[in-house]
Amino acid sequence: MPNSSANGLAPPRETQQDAVDDRPEPMDLSHHLSRATKARAASSIKQFYKYFAIPGIGQLAGGLPNNYYFPFDTLEAKVARPERWQPTPNKPVDPPSDGDDDKLDGVRRRMAGLGVGAKDSPLNQPEDTITVPHTARQSDPLKKIDLSTALQYGTAQGYPPLYYFIRQFTQQNMHPNCPYKGGPEVILTCGNTDGFSKVLQALTNEWSEEKDWIRDKEGLLVEEFCYMNAVQAGKPRGLNIVPVKIDDEGLVAEGKGGLRDVLESWDYKQGKRPQLMYTVTMGQNPTSGVLSLQRRRDIYAVCSEYDIIIVEDDPYWYLQYPTSTSTNTTTTSHQGNQSFNPEVDIMANGEPRPDDWKSSGFKFLDSLVPSFVSVDTDGRVIRLDTFSKTVAPGCRLGWITAQPALVERLLRITETSTQQPSGFVQSMIAELILGPDHDGLNDPKKTHAKGGKGGLPDGEGWKAEGWVRWLEGLRGNYERRMQHMCKILEKGKYQVKSGRRNSLVSSGADGSDDEEWSVVEKVKIYDFDWPVGGMFIWFRVQFENHPLYHSFAKSNELGRLSRALWIFWTTKPHLVLVSPGSIFSPTDEIRERDGWKYFRLCFAAINEEQLGPTSERLSEGVQAFWRIKDRRTIEKLLDDEEQSLEGRAGVAHMAQMIGPC
Repeated sequence: MPNSSANGLAPPRETQQDAVDDRPEPMDLSHHLSRATKARAASSIKQFYKYFAIPGIGQLAGGLPNNYYFPFDTLEAKVARPERWQPTPNKPVDPPSDGDDDKLDGVRRRMAGLGVGAKDSPLNQPEDTITVPHTARQSDPLKKIDLSTALQYGTAQGYPPLYYFIRQFTQQNMHPNCPYKGGPEVILTCGNTDGFSKVLQALTNEWSEEKDWIRDKEGLLVEEFCYMNAVQAGKPRGLNIVPVKIDDEGLVAEGKGGLRDVLESWDYKQGKRPQLMYTVTMGQNPTSGVLSLQRRRDIYAVCSEYDIIIVEDDPYWYLQYPTSTSTNTTTTSHQGNQSFNPEVDIMANGEPRPDDWKSSGFKFLDSLVPSFVSVDTDGRVIRLDTFSKTVAPGCRLGWITAQPALVERLLRITETSTQQPSGFVQSMIAELILGPDHDGLNDPKKTHAKGGKGGLPDGEGWKAEGWVRWLEGLRGNYERRMQHMCKILEKGKYQVKSGRRNSLVSSGADGSDDEEWSVVEKVKIYDFDWPVGGMFIWFRVQFENHPLYHSFAKSNELGRLSRALWIFWTTKPHLVLVSPGSIFSPTDEIRERDGWKYFRLCFAAINEEQLGPTSERLSEGVQAFWRIKDRRTIEKLLDDEEQSLEGRAGVAHMAQMIGPC
């Protein structure tokens, strides 16, 4: 851990694991640091903070406003109980067959019951009140949750009570099998975008074509289709954006276009071989893949060989869907196979859990495919976590997990930039999870009289058990949404054409006229895999089967055909807005070759009562688009795009729902 006295925090109590820790030390990776990051020193002002807690000291040193002049006396909020949502099974189970309408109707009924006006609406659920007092009579900064401390200048590592919870939860529950000594350290951020920005500052040097040699140009490895905010953060720094091939899991380690191939065949005329990789490994954005543990080992081996630092951005880590594993796995879909082997301890993706691994203490967490941190023997993984998908994006609160030496450098960057996340948010989250006068993650309930009130009916905090139960419930709701949308989309994959033709056989002996035979032709118009994780369906349109495909291919304008479908969806009666795959293409080459074939569908944001009808309109929209056989109709759609968007009610509202892609 970074020097706790420099951070103004007392170190958390030593655990038994710390006392007998015989794991190897993480590698020294300081050669990866940027020039500016190597030169950073600890904040001279913040070194005073450790003295502020000395009882009776007269504080004349810092430039802090008086805490009694804050206009907030308390913060209060109505909050959910951790068991608000119903979980789904942790193991892969056999999904309903394609014709099981009763099962689909059951999902529809459950989803309809969650509508805003329904009895089971999120607005009609049991709730409790949390209260953050102005001043808590508690001297220990690791237990003190109040506005006097939360709204004051604080340590860059994060608000002490919340930092302590996240650190313990990260080490003991999320990554109990981290292979290096002491386990990872954490630092709080203003969300993953902020976290990645600081990682780029720490590990890359800016490059300018006007001033620098091409040999000094650094690179960023990304997925073939990727979260474009990462690309947009790297490009202005002069980084080469280097795509790596992906499959249904995510990044590919070996083979043509895979990680090893990209590194082995690197052309140094483009600059330095990349030494930084950005990846979303759980519910990959936009393709929804989940990297298996074995794939992680394969990728990590290549990264260790070529000295690559892995930046693992995982906002969807708890959203792993066992039902999709069953649906997408051929062997489990076979009639002869009724279920997975109940004797084998498996994870959400159907992969066996290593027998010798430590438990997180929670069956739900043990069932999830683990992070790269669990195989990080060198200490070369920097993980980005966030409350954006578990609480709310507006929290702008997250944390970075990495080996202590790297976190210490990120701490120095934070001291002179954001300093720490919002005190309002940190105190509310801390009070919700920890409650007043906590001692740690799973305290027994006790009487308190310090003014605060946590997120349970008795005034206690959720603690780790409640937090994990909340995550289980969220997974359950998103998994049901995913099932609902996928079942609807499955029904529209094919366009069915029927007609009549004369029989090829002669008339019967009775002299009757030739019979007519019905002709049925099925043409696949789109396809997708059920998401194994995340919030998205990666929707592949089979444009090669469209009646006008050859016309647009001949003029090398297939991208226009794809854009016409995107516009067509936004017109009546369809009125659906999706994200085109081209915006997730990190290079022009990928955009022109493959990006136009795909669309990303998000099943998370839309209200439950609208999810089914919107999915049906999307599927029907593809069917209707396939009935267009005159190229002039397509061209008119494209030509009228500007005017139609301006005059179409509701499109602006739908655009807001896309959010940062």
